[in-house]
Amino acid sequence: MTDPTSGSRILIIDYGSQFTQLIARRVREARVYSEIHPPHVTLDWIRAWRPTGIILSGGPNSVYDEGAPMAPREILDIAPVLGVCYGMNLIVHLEGGRISPAQEREYGRAMLDVVEPSGLFDGFEAGEQTQVWMSHGDQVAELPANYVPVGRSGGSKYAAFRHATRPVYGVQFHPEVAHSLRGKDMIANFLFGVCRAKPTWTPGAFIADEVEKVRTLVGSSKVICGLSGGVDSSVAAMLVHRAIGDQLTCIFVDNGLLRLHERDQVERMFRANHGINLVTVRAEDRFLSALAGVEDPEQKRRIIGHTFIDVFEAAAKDVGADVRFLVQGTLYPDVIESVSPRGGPSVTIKTHHNVGGLRPDMPFALIEPLRELFKDEVRNVGRELGLPEEMVGRHPFPGPGLGIRVLSDLTVEKLDVLRQADAIYLEEIRAAGLYDDIWQAFAVLLPVRSVGVMGDYRTYENVVALRAVTSTDGMTADWFPFPTETMARISSRIINEVKGVNRVVYDVSSKPPATIEWE
Repeated sequence: MTDPTSGSRILIIDYGSQFTQLIARRVREARVYSEIHPPHVTLDWIRAWRPTGIILSGGPNSVYDEGAPMAPREILDIAPVLGVCYGMNLIVHLEGGRISPAQEREYGRAMLDVVEPSGLFDGFEAGEQTQVWMSHGDQVAELPANYVPVGRSGGSKYAAFRHATRPVYGVQFHPEVAHSLRGKDMIANFLFGVCRAKPTWTPGAFIADEVEKVRTLVGSSKVICGLSGGVDSSVAAMLVHRAIGDQLTCIFVDNGLLRLHERDQVERMFRANHGINLVTVRAEDRFLSALAGVEDPEQKRRIIGHTFIDVFEAAAKDVGADVRFLVQGTLYPDVIESVSPRGGPSVTIKTHHNVGGLRPDMPFALIEPLRELFKDEVRNVGRELGLPEEMVGRHPFPGPGLGIRVLSDLTVEKLDVLRQADAIYLEEIRAAGLYDDIWQAFAVLLPVRSVGVMGDYRTYENVVALRAVTSTDGMTADWFPFPTETMARISSRIINEVKGVNRVVYDVSSKPPATIEWE
């Protein structure tokens, strides 16, 4: 992952498609740097950015709608262009062709007939049929002058086209989604065959570049990092430590809502194994006192967030008055969502603050070494930095921790029950070789008790619910189908080894309509 100002880079103009981030990820998977920007960026800005190629994303609008997001026609002359769905229709519109509502809309899987096996379809066979993913209600009614069709489908005779002499291409389908079976080949053909891009976006090169940037920025100043033990903050801390060594101090707040042995694991990993200055703040009593009697999940989140801010800020002051910088593990999707770059109907989804929502008036300048990266890229950087797979590949864990997985008021006893059940659950998933097949797995302590029999005695104990889902981005999710023998072993171990539990249930809800977390 080299400095994008010196290597090949693809500019993605976002017209509001739900798949825009996926386009960027597919380009980066091919080791070419890409960035997403809104339609209102100017031609002068684009020229100064010097893109190797430009991709116009899909979107929910029709190009003939009043107020639909547009682009100047001159954008087609700056660099090779690929228009996807709405982006394809926009090219037609800009070049004098005609777009009209389709008589038969295409949504979902469709078969594409390859008319011309070159350019985007280099390596395909003439007449080859390949599955693609369609999502459109408009179609090209008339191609502009000097454009020729290179692919067709049952619902569109111009499912793919190119300019006769210039490197401008359009596709009615979405090559970036997995359902387009050879979509990666088409994207690679655009990147390397059409744009002549170089695959230089690698973890090692990114680390070297960021290390130099951090050293130059920080100089001799001190830096602090809020370390949670999660993937993002861990990789950010390791990267900054490589740059400035003992000038970095990490602050780990034990709020009493962590997983089993988590504090010990973080201390061993960062202090003992990597020699990082680590301050551990034992604040379990403070958090649990503030949360006493609280059941509402939103109120729990607020209390946990506010208490974290107070504890972290006090610890930061203890590090010293000469601390000038704060490290955050902000990722590229956080940046995209926070600045709302879309020109279609998409709006800002959230304002993101990694370190517990720290006050904006804190006297530190931010260092965000991961803000150009997607999650999978962060994991790869972590591997390159020497972090173990059990850390870089771990499942997402909510900021409020187990506080929102106990579905009642919080006590030490309830948290200990949940901690033990969750640890057994994850241990058995790993033992079965299923951990990496699951996006997220966790246990929940329900606010109900049930009758059971253990030995010759009647019991009236807690119920633990288990959740495991598959997903690509967390936006949608399906429940994971465990083998029966694995689920039986998990249930047996929890009931037999965790005192106070006599029943285990499994959540078979998908998102939507359910959420991944219970609270």
